[in-house]
Amino acid sequence: MNFSASLPTVDIGIDGMTCASCVARVERALRKVEGVQDASVNLATESARVTLAPELAADAAGQAPAILLRAIRNAGYTPRAQSGLQPLDNTRILGVPRDFAPVLAGLLLCLPLVAPMFLAPFIGADAAHSLVPVWLQFILGTIVQFTLGLRFYRGAWHALKQRTGNMELLVAIGTTAAWGLSLWLWWRHGLSVDDAHRGMHGAPHVYFESAAVVITLVQLGKWLEMRARRQTSQAIAALQALRPDVAHWLSPLDGEQDVPVSELLVGDRVLLRPGERVPADATVVEGSSQIDASMLTGEPLPVDVGPGDKVTGGTLNGGGLLQLQVTATAGEGVLAHIIRLVEDAQAAKPPIQKLVDKVAAVFVPAVLVVAALTLAAWLLAGLPTEQAILRAVAVLVIACPCALGLATPVAIMAGTGVAAKHGILIKDSVALERAHEVQVVAFDKTGTLTQGQPVLAALLPLQTGSAKGPDGSATEHAAVTPALAAAAALQQGSEHPLALAVLRAMKDSQGAALGNPAQEVQAVAGHGIQGRLEDGALWYLGSLRWMEQLQPEAVGTDAGEDFMRHWLAQGATLSALARQQPGGPMQLQALLAFTDTPKPEAAEAVGKLHAQGLQTVLISGDNRAAAEALARRVGLKPEQGEVQAEVLPADKAEAIRQLQQGSGGIPSVVAMVGDGINDAPALAAADVGMAMANPQGGTDVALHAADVTLMRGDVRLVAGAIAISRATVRKIRQNLFWAFAYNVIGIPLAAFGMLSPMLAGAAMALSSVSVVSNALLLRRWKP
Repeated sequence: MNFSASLPTVDIGIDGMTCASCVARVERALRKVEGVQDASVNLATESARVTLAPELAADAAGQAPAILLRAIRNAGYTPRAQSGLQPLDNTRILGVPRDFAPVLAGLLLCLPLVAPMFLAPFIGADAAHSLVPVWLQFILGTIVQFTLGLRFYRGAWHALKQRTGNMELLVAIGTTAAWGLSLWLWWRHGLSVDDAHRGMHGAPHVYFESAAVVITLVQLGKWLEMRARRQTSQAIAALQALRPDVAHWLSPLDGEQDVPVSELLVGDRVLLRPGERVPADATVVEGSSQIDASMLTGEPLPVDVGPGDKVTGGTLNGGGLLQLQVTATAGEGVLAHIIRLVEDAQAAKPPIQKLVDKVAAVFVPAVLVVAALTLAAWLLAGLPTEQAILRAVAVLVIACPCALGLATPVAIMAGTGVAAKHGILIKDSVALERAHEVQVVAFDKTGTLTQGQPVLAALLPLQTGSAKGPDGSATEHAAVTPALAAAAALQQGSEHPLALAVLRAMKDSQGAALGNPAQEVQAVAGHGIQGRLEDGALWYLGSLRWMEQLQPEAVGTDAGEDFMRHWLAQGATLSALARQQPGGPMQLQALLAFTDTPKPEAAEAVGKLHAQGLQTVLISGDNRAAAEALARRVGLKPEQGEVQAEVLPADKAEAIRQLQQGSGGIPSVVAMVGDGINDAPALAAADVGMAMANPQGGTDVALHAADVTLMRGDVRLVAGAIAISRATVRKIRQNLFWAFAYNVIGIPLAAFGMLSPMLAGAAMALSSVSVVSNALLLRRWKP
């Protein structure tokens, strides 16, 4: 069981569920507990997620979990301390997997019972009929019925106590009817054990083999289904396997010690040897190496790291020896967040599951009614009693609520699992289902379509008159330094990409050192920054539009026109530096041009989205010329309205809402793609928010900000996220179609006598296995 203190929810593992009716029963039992607000049970993951009222959540360390566990047990199922699928039991008995032993025993006991059926074409029906004495059929059939079939009786009994139905009830009634009919036929003919031993002449045709084979085939189907379901959970298992058990802690007192990773604290220093996995999120203190994050982000190439670089827990160290400083404990690191995100996505129910739940609630009672009507109808039609009973038994056996219960969750498990393998994290199943409906994809610019590391391409001083060229490249260093130094002093405490570009330029300017930072610094969202420097003047650095708002005459009419025209044509972002003495006018000191090159794969990514039939839009705070220049380089068409420029961060959410209104009164489903740091309002406003993990520290923010997190900066993953959503929803629909079609076709065939109980049992087992196998095809998907 896993209790989360941040959310009033409890995750509980459950053993013994077999079908959608079991899911409904457990949910009803949990919802009856006082203080439970909601309960969602997942058949594929064999777990329940219970939402608690605050008063019950506060008592979670006391009686609340015990109350929930008891409710599950009273419903006839076994609660587990650990949620999610149990690992496969690989122990063997006489070379046979332990969990397969009951199935193998059933197959061996059934072999003599079905042998006459296969030998009849060769030795004749009469000889085959007398090949296995009735007393031996009775013994073998009874062993299977009441030992291997005991689980069905237990499940049926619990269902009856809860006044509901499930798969076990259908199998128990059907096979017991076949076994009882055989016993009655044997007794009616007055056959003793001696008669049977003498050759069974005149022996009745009994159906012990039908009951035994049905039980064995259903158990075989359940075993195959469980093995397949374990494969759908391999994504979680692979992520959990990334966690190392031990870390080499550098104790301040005793030096290096091996301690459990769970004991690491923020600030601890650890030693990482070549070939080992990073024990927790950390920063490199000493050494250099290469880090392989392919299992975590899908990025195939290792990344060089050195002092000051961040590394993520679970990633693999290359050939270097590193000393790390822990920045997050194992339970709060990026890997832990990713595992929780995938688990949440696999545990939640999508909207389409509501229809299945409604059908499952009435499925078993409806099948019992159909079986009773089948029996009555054939008796009225004059069919012999044993034949009428067998047709009713076939109806009971072929009905399969299992496939209905598995159709949706196994597809979601497979889809979210393979997406996580390729660096696409989907927060919940609602987002997964919604993403396949996306019609418009809106992009942020910086860090999404571009590299996200703008550089100061040129600076033009406006007060010295020393500029020699429209591109600013010929300005004299002596004239540039005061303006650049002032800009750097304003930006020293900022993490904005343009601020970092200014600071890098200052450090690269002939080794110039950073001076004292500005005082009274104030950031103005969407405009720029202001502060007071050592000269006592108030300095401003921000967009030209902001300067015009502050003091229109400060910008002037001709100042830097050639410079602006040149760099705007290059798609650069322009900023202005201004100074204002106390009581005096504001004067423009310099113009700055920043460039940020498109990501190499951006044009391909946009092309993939267009190939999927999607509309694309760029929403940027840059001036229109810069935004349109970048848009054309990546394949967007400004002339068709695919660029919205000069949009403030606070207004991006409104831009998304306008896109959602669509054209012609037809609303559109909109996905927003941003870096997860400053696009949170737009990501939240979109129907599907996609955040790109930012290597400069936005990864953790991205995990919380959006419905879908792209774990590496490859913008092509946007098309991949939509593609896996479409593929998963397609599998869900295929599974539901076959689950419904199977029952719609199979039940009438059984009712009209076209299927024997044995064939019905085989079909029932096959239905669940086919649904899971179809979902497993998603594991072959690649972005």
